[in-house]
Amino acid sequence: MFFQHVYDKSLAQASYLIGCQAKGEAIVIDAQRDIDVYVKIAAQNNLKITHIAETHIHADFLTGSRELAAVTGAKLYLSDEGGADWQYQFDHVGLKHGDVIKVGNLTLEVLHTPGHTPESISFLLTDHPATSEPVMIFTGDFVFVGDIGRPDLLEKAAGLVGTQEKGAKQMYQSVQRFAKLAAFIQVWPGHGAGSACGKALGAVPSSTVGYEKIRNWAFKYENDENGFVDYLLTGQPEPPKYFAMMKHLNKVDRPLLTAVPQHQKLSKSQFIQAQSDGIKVIDTRNKADFAKGFIPSSINIQHNNSLATWAGWILNYQEQFMLVATADEMEEITRKLMRIGLDNIYGFINNVDDLDIELQTADVIDLEKFKTYLGKENVQIIDVRNLTEYQDGHIEGAEHIFVGTLQDNLDKISNDKQVVIHCQGGDRAAIAFSILRRNGFDEVKNYSGGMKEWVDNGGKTV
Repeated sequence: MFFQHVYDKSLAQASYLIGCQAKGEAIVIDAQRDIDVYVKIAAQNNLKITHIAETHIHADFLTGSRELAAVTGAKLYLSDEGGADWQYQFDHVGLKHGDVIKVGNLTLEVLHTPGHTPESISFLLTDHPATSEPVMIFTGDFVFVGDIGRPDLLEKAAGLVGTQEKGAKQMYQSVQRFAKLAAFIQVWPGHGAGSACGKALGAVPSSTVGYEKIRNWAFKYENDENGFVDYLLTGQPEPPKYFAMMKHLNKVDRPLLTAVPQHQKLSKSQFIQAQSDGIKVIDTRNKADFAKGFIPSSINIQHNNSLATWAGWILNYQEQFMLVATADEMEEITRKLMRIGLDNIYGFINNVDDLDIELQTADVIDLEKFKTYLGKENVQIIDVRNLTEYQDGHIEGAEHIFVGTLQDNLDKISNDKQVVIHCQGGDRAAIAFSILRRNGFDEVKNYSGGMKEWVDNGGKTV
């Protein structure tokens, strides 16, 4: 058996290519949208991708299953569980609980594991030349290392009221069935640490059923469904704004993108004209470089592993946008953005100084300066971390406005007070600062050191 774990750090998303080397056939599970990685792996190992499967209709990334099918001719194997509202709206081989997919000498048994979503399925793999016992389970967003999938996304991100408690109860039943599997079976989940699909995902890429029964909190509530439901629904992070769009696009027929787009470097005149036409500018430089000089009205979303997530919060799927980035970075940035369907890149520039326009600077303050603003009536301190972080401990007097929803809460920012913002370590505050400046708040101070520096230096929290 051939096995390859493909991991996208930017979304903490895992996909898998599993092949029967004797027959030369392979299956890909939960493919990312830039599919060339799977085509390359298959070619290097003399395999033909004949099957493509998904564990559920994903909310956190735009799957490449249909793109991969278009390029390889492989068949799509997708869940038909969950009821009429949870059916894929394009041609596929429908899967139900107990169905078996044959890939050469390998078989994958379908297990219906609802909870995260109603249609969620897992794949129990048996390598028949080696054993008659299943050896791996691909759980998608059902069981992670140390955690389980959240059932509240349909309600919080897609607006389906009443689904989170129902999903939590379904998850409880699914977990009980999972616990009956053999302890030696390897668990390969759809996400790792950093994903918003759970609240405490482990950094280890895989585990076993036995390990999860010992270490995963979800298996401590064997006879306490109410306790399980309460714990599962408490403290989940805010689901990124783009999740609702991903849920829709992964379900319906949509245009395919079978190659990574190439984008033009914009001339000075092209850029200035585009900005005057209202095209948004996303500056992907380091926050320190951004602070020293940035294009008026640009938004700073740094090029790191969180780029796509924050872009999904800030951008919408109807607007074009331009990037500040180097030519060497553009392919990687494009891949990260296309994985969540943000394809409307108008072009890029790589040096803001080449524009010959007056740049703005960020007012970044240090800890000692920050302390001088505390407790004053004419100062508004805003903590832009997520709600759970804020509730776990914040600076006395600080108000909470999460950076992801800041654009929708500008009415909560005072025009009559000095505004000072902070996050945990500076990255989110840089985004928030640029959003506020873009919207006409010119006197914002950015305490970039954030809660980390505050606590490290003995600052108290409430």
